[in-house]
Amino acid sequence: MPIDFDAIPRDRLPALLRTMPKAELHLHIEGSLEPELIFRLAERNRVDLPYASVEALRAAYAFTDLQSFLDIYYAGASVLLKEADFFDMAWAYFERAAADNIVHAEIFFDPQTHTARGVPMEAVIKGLDHACQRAHSEFGISAKLILCFLRHLSEDEALATLAEAMPWRQHFIGVGLDSGERGNPPEKFARVFAKAREAGLHVVAHAGEEGPPEYIRSALDVLKVERIDHGVRCVEDADLVARLARERMPLTVCPLSNVKLCVFPTLADHNLPALLQAGLCVTINSDDPAYFGGYLNQNFVETFAALPALGPRDAYRLAANSFEASFASDADKARWRAALDAAFGATAS
Repeated sequence: MPIDFDAIPRDRLPALLRTMPKAELHLHIEGSLEPELIFRLAERNRVDLPYASVEALRAAYAFTDLQSFLDIYYAGASVLLKEADFFDMAWAYFERAAADNIVHAEIFFDPQTHTARGVPMEAVIKGLDHACQRAHSEFGISAKLILCFLRHLSEDEALATLAEAMPWRQHFIGVGLDSGERGNPPEKFARVFAKAREAGLHVVAHAGEEGPPEYIRSALDVLKVERIDHGVRCVEDADLVARLARERMPLTVCPLSNVKLCVFPTLADHNLPALLQAGLCVTINSDDPAYFGGYLNQNFVETFAALPALGPRDAYRLAANSFEASFASDADKARWRAALDAAFGATAS
């Protein structure tokens, strides 16, 4: 029986956004490291921080662009030294994910941030994988890891990182591309993405956040990605928008992040309604929630509050898109979609 979206009262939408099942596809696990945990890990590992307190660290979260955020992001990651640290960080995220009714998460991690400090690749991957396994057993959350290359570093360094990670290939499902976008076009990483594809890994890339629409095109044509992370600047190129819609190319959009990094002045200025109107396979995600002011449910609730053009039909579409765009099995996608239908059907009845 079709869902009657018009029968869902507007005042019931925030609760529905919180309780509906959803997937998160754009989450940097290092970006979920809350100041309180940073200080606990710093004490445990005897790491000196350039901030006197949790409050002083939070006060530094006034970013003017992506790079100003990255400077603090890498400083926070300095407390991660042992396998247990990576487990604790990921477990803290999964506890929040369970509360947000996330049924599936595909999590980015940046091994170069850690191996450059002498942290073993094994400690990074095994700590994160342990948390993924526990999240599945305790919360029923399906969780997968995606290894990201830092695009401000060289492709040779990315190739070395991929080779170093391959002994733990069974613990991650794909590779991505993140960090400073300006001046680091996707084609810079053509060889390492080709090697990843040859190894049977999924491939995704950040493009069109601060970088131009041309970066989205080269991510598609050169890297042959299966998803575009961010992609909000695609609207500057009508032909590109038409292609993204035609190919059902997912865009993992991060509204609160976009505002925090000054991609849009306010949430009310976000182009999410235009992306949906164009028929794009858009999803909502939290990106680096500890730094950008909100985990997944907060992104949904605040975005819908700021953009009154969005309604129950859009909420359903965004959640359904998150399942469609995931690398989960068809059986899991069908099961989650049925749960989504039930949640909306019950609210509309």
